Amino acid sequence: MTTADPLDQTRRRSALGSWYASVREALDRPLTAYYLLLGASGLLLTIGLVMVLSASSVYSYEQNGNSYAVVERQLVWVLIGIPCAFVASRLPHSLIRRFAWLGLFTSIVLLGLTQTGLGRTVNGNQNWLGVGPFVVQPAEIAKLAIVLWAAHVYAMKDKRLGSFHEVFMPVVPGLLAVIGLVVFGKDLGTALVLFAILLAMLWVVGAPGRLFTFALTIVGVVAIGLASTSSERLQRITNFADPFKDYHNAGWQPAHGLFALASGGIFGEGIGASRQKWGELPEAHTDFIFAVLGEELGLVGTLLVIALFLTIAYAAIRVAAQTKDSFVRYMTFGIVVWLLGQMIINVGMVLALLPVIGIPLPLVSYGGSALVPSLVALGILVGFARREPEAARALAQRRKARSAGLSAGRVS
Repeated sequence: MTTADPLDQTRRRSALGSWYASVREALDRPLTAYYLLLGASGLLLTIGLVMVLSASSVYSYEQNGNSYAVVERQLVWVLIGIPCAFVASRLPHSLIRRFAWLGLFTSIVLLGLTQTGLGRTVNGNQNWLGVGPFVVQPAEIAKLAIVLWAAHVYAMKDKRLGSFHEVFMPVVPGLLAVIGLVVFGKDLGTALVLFAILLAMLWVVGAPGRLFTFALTIVGVVAIGLASTSSERLQRITNFADPFKDYHNAGWQPAHGLFALASGGIFGEGIGASRQKWGELPEAHTDFIFAVLGEELGLVGTLLVIALFLTIAYAAIRVAAQTKDSFVRYMTFGIVVWLLGQMIINVGMVLALLPVIGIPLPLVSYGGSALVPSLVALGILVGFARREPEAARALAQRRKARSAGLSAGRVS
């Protein structure tokens, strides 16, 4: 029996310590959050386009005779969303906050219009607004609008948030009004995400415990009420833990999602090689795109996507922790809970850990109504990161050095 060489152990410990120190040094740099947000968002968007192309190709050909029809529409939304995100990243805080009340009012009006003749019903939910070929889901716009509005109101009252009345009014009634309109359209999934945003905003401003009790009671009552109004929704909620119990009905979609993940293994079948997208898995390019991703890219691909979302959350929370601006702190936290919470719900649905409630995977699933607001929210986060004092100084120094280098090159 041999014993380990003490010198080798010392070298390994030294190498590990050096690696750890390098990582800590990189994370402590002023522009780390800025680059992490840009890099993780860009990678998720790229993965999303690739997976939408793969997951929708069969469906697109059946519906349009063109395997690229869906991804072409998604690419149009990307080309709209990226400039919007860039503009949002450059807007000063004071200008962003001017859209707070307008955003809330617009969201309420659009959600109200879904219950009129302009509303369209999709999968039993009347939560879409259509004028000719243009169709949009106002609830997705409302997610960004309520985060902006709540952050603006709480920032204005930052010194008075020790009072229950100041915490409650007008944010809680305002958000409940938006959530009520979504619930009226029978969209349980989006309503739960909006409830999560409300709870997050209450938590970050230090709301008293009885307010959480009130909010959670409302969530439970609404969830039970919505479930009882639809036999299909009730079946999904009661059978989600064992989708094979009702395999040919409510369990069909989650069961085939599990088939896709199981067949992917560690490294996947390869991009384009999914079998479940050939008609067995409903909503393969929208709500269940994570299943196709797992089938084609395997456990490695799914863990990469989750890691990218966690990277965005880490970078954003770092910005929120370092800022002295209460609006930045509240807005950042609300966006993180929105995107990360939606990712957790979507992955939980695909893994049959949560009921199927129709929540897309941010930046990855098909859908412009969800993609553009998400990109704008990330653009706002990038703007917050680049305006932090140390990050702003570092960027200014780099621009100055680059200008000096270009001047020297012209002289030479």
